[in-house]
Amino acid sequence: MDPTKITLDENELPKQWYNIQADLPTPLDPPLNPGTKEPITPDDLSAIFPMSLIKQEMSTDRWIKIPEEVRDIYTLWRPSPLYRALRLERALKTPAKIYYKWEGVSPPGSHKPNTAIPQTYYNAKAGIERITTETGAGQWGSALSFATRLFDLECTVYMVRISYDQKPYRRVMMETWGGEVFPSPSNMTECGRKLLIEMPDTTGSLGMAISEAVEDAATHDNANYALGSVLNHVMLHQTVIGLEMQKQFEVAETTPDVMFGCVGGGSNFAGAVFPYIGEAMRGKGDGDCPRIVSCEPASCPTLTKGVFAYDFGDTAQMTPLLKMYTLGHDYVPPGIHAGGLRYHGNSPLLSKLTHDGYMEAVSYHQTEVFKSALTFARSEGFLLAPETAHCVHAVIEEALRCKQTGEEKVLFFCGSGHGDFDLAAYDDYLSGTMTDPGDPTDAVKESISKLPEV
Repeated sequence: MDPTKITLDENELPKQWYNIQADLPTPLDPPLNPGTKEPITPDDLSAIFPMSLIKQEMSTDRWIKIPEEVRDIYTLWRPSPLYRALRLERALKTPAKIYYKWEGVSPPGSHKPNTAIPQTYYNAKAGIERITTETGAGQWGSALSFATRLFDLECTVYMVRISYDQKPYRRVMMETWGGEVFPSPSNMTECGRKLLIEMPDTTGSLGMAISEAVEDAATHDNANYALGSVLNHVMLHQTVIGLEMQKQFEVAETTPDVMFGCVGGGSNFAGAVFPYIGEAMRGKGDGDCPRIVSCEPASCPTLTKGVFAYDFGDTAQMTPLLKMYTLGHDYVPPGIHAGGLRYHGNSPLLSKLTHDGYMEAVSYHQTEVFKSALTFARSEGFLLAPETAHCVHAVIEEALRCKQTGEEKVLFFCGSGHGDFDLAAYDDYLSGTMTDPGDPTDAVKESISKLPEV
């Protein structure tokens, strides 16, 4: 019988992170100072980040050592398992083989601690006492609250208002670990108060919450800011996923033909696929790369309907300008249940690789992805986060195509986290009250018209 679970020993936990910037055929477009429009310097970032992370952000070294203290904490849940979804294959009657890396085994229940732990470690080493951040669905806020507790730091989380209301138990989890949580926009910051005056009934957005967290950090000497996705050092830390997975596929004596992942900012999927893309860029083996497909919500279609341009990472225009796929920093996505995918921009690295043809993207409505989430739960057992359900839907579609053609493809998806705190979303679907937001084209067009001139 084929193994349904492939595990690694703790000794096989990667000792280094992989930095894809070392292998890019052309360099990444640099972040720009929003005032001068010139490439930012380390000093420009030092008000909210420790220098150790700034160096990682700008590094072109291929391998960066994982500190032993970070590796020690990783072993609480890493290496995470790689599953063969045999029961799903049988339910679909497909000749395809389906594998998934399960990041739901971490204490906060997602991939996010892979970067929350090192970011907190480096801030603690720099003498920082408090870290501020934003969170959409609450997975990142949970992970950072967990990490700061381990290093005895304080944590302030600005949670997108619609998710704050939809997912109360994520807030409880953060508070259990000592995190202080505010619905965003809030009256705790100047930009939050301004947004509440302009849009008192707003559901909020990650762009708004980022503005609040950045302002909070920039105006307090003992505080720094941490971002859970998008930035280069975050993509770097998440490569523990793909590096482990390469060893696990060696044990399975196979390799993926098609790789799927949910993409909001892009970190879980980047972590899974960057080691594969890097090997193809270096010509390792036959130099071929799997087909790589990003999956996003139709109501926040950053990669499928956005533009590849410089834009702010936040609503209040406080961040550096990043070259990325964007819907415009003013875009406020509808309040879908996949709160972690409601971001107007994307990782500059993932955006560049998509623009350059190494990756592609698809988008789906939430009712169809929840249908697939139920198919998965009723065969494999795990309750998926709404974000992960997007790539599971894509996998099921591909597996059914294989059923029609008879192709025995190896399909993979990154299981970014569990949906144990998303029962209200499942209830909406099961009760028939879940709806799909309308076409966002006009709102996207208006927001894109306001992109900064570079």
